Amino acid sequence: MNRVYIENLGCSKNQVDAETMLQHLADTGEWEYAEDPAQAEVILVNTCGFIESAREESIQTLLSLRESYPQAKIMMTGCLAERYAETMADELWEADGFFGNRDLSRIVTAARQLLEHRRTVEIPRDYRFDTAQRERSFSFPGSTYVKLSEGCSHRCRYCAIPLIRGDLRSRESGEVLEEIRFAVSRGAREINLIAQDLAAFGTDRGSSQFLDLLKYACDIPGEFFIRMLYIHPDAFPVELPALVESRENLIGYFDIPFQHASRKVLQGMGRKGDAERYLGLTEQIRAEVKDAVIRSTFMTGFPGEGPQEFDELRSFMTSAKMDWAGMFVYSREEGTPAYGDCSAAEHRRAVREAEKRMKLLQQLQGPITEERLERWIGRDVDVIIEEIIPEEDLSIGRSFMQAPEVDGAVVVLTGDVPPGSSVRCRIERRNGIDLEAVPMYGGRNA
Repeated sequence: MNRVYIENLGCSKNQVDAETMLQHLADTGEWEYAEDPAQAEVILVNTCGFIESAREESIQTLLSLRESYPQAKIMMTGCLAERYAETMADELWEADGFFGNRDLSRIVTAARQLLEHRRTVEIPRDYRFDTAQRERSFSFPGSTYVKLSEGCSHRCRYCAIPLIRGDLRSRESGEVLEEIRFAVSRGAREINLIAQDLAAFGTDRGSSQFLDLLKYACDIPGEFFIRMLYIHPDAFPVELPALVESRENLIGYFDIPFQHASRKVLQGMGRKGDAERYLGLTEQIRAEVKDAVIRSTFMTGFPGEGPQEFDELRSFMTSAKMDWAGMFVYSREEGTPAYGDCSAAEHRRAVREAEKRMKLLQQLQGPITEERLERWIGRDVDVIIEEIIPEEDLSIGRSFMQAPEVDGAVVVLTGDVPPGSSVRCRIERRNGIDLEAVPMYGGRNA
């Protein structure tokens, strides 16, 4: 058996790709996964190419692995390879090969070529959706990601995703439902639906099929819940909150990347909203869904954001009171429509101010998140246990109000519940952005 190790970088969609590549290799009967890169003949660096900082991290990771494991064949895969392979292949000789992300089944051929000491640049241009059932997961036990589509057709002017992954291409509903059934049969309690925009699912075939897909998914037998990640605010289905409230296993967690609140800045981004419209959306969700949790992201430093526009954003955040929010600085990406909105020198100057503004938003959001978390104290919730701290008799997990990796955690005061289990707990206190809880063994648990 040949051994392969994957260093996965970037978003959850990249993680699904990494798991899928491993499955294709495993299905040949020729490859097995190496937990330690020192044991691998082939190392795959599954890269992110969304913004400059992610590209730098991807290249530095590859260089570090090359230095540490000179005997291994190292291939760059993922978004950075998809976008820049032809350029990097002539410059980055530390990589033994490059592989894109549009037909993951061809990783088998590319990996074999590496073992034959053939430097390969394999960047398929045509999409091929995978039906491989991923038996290995890089998620915590009990949780998995299910990708509904590839690419995006919204064309936000700052975004490089269409350059990397192309236009929206939705999977067949039956394939998605079969993947959810498979995951539930293997013990998944949390199904995280992911895409660039979940609500766009099916629009490349005519109209959105997202709500119908949710209804069918909720009817799949088993004890699990469905979390929705990434819904574009300008395409948010008005019927969605009512559907969430009517289905017990469709949780009220709404991940809506507003990005800004100033109409001027949003128009520059190629978006249609404004503070009033977006605030109305948050109010509708909370009016229709009991205990709704709303997460968003906000960008500082986009061309056209002056003091007035930034004040509009801060005012919106104060009024909207997001449960969770992430902030990032605008990255000027070559090939995007917004690239020409400012020069390189203007962008460098703007970044310094944008970083200051990002810190101000973080300072603003911190107390809001803490205030929103206070409402859970004294209440009972189900917690998926992710890991155990045996020396402290503690477990770390998450409840429905916390998405994987990006939100806080629930610290459960017991160490005897296995990872992947769901245990009913009572929230006793808040500690920063984490919650502390005790198990209610009289309720539902593993």
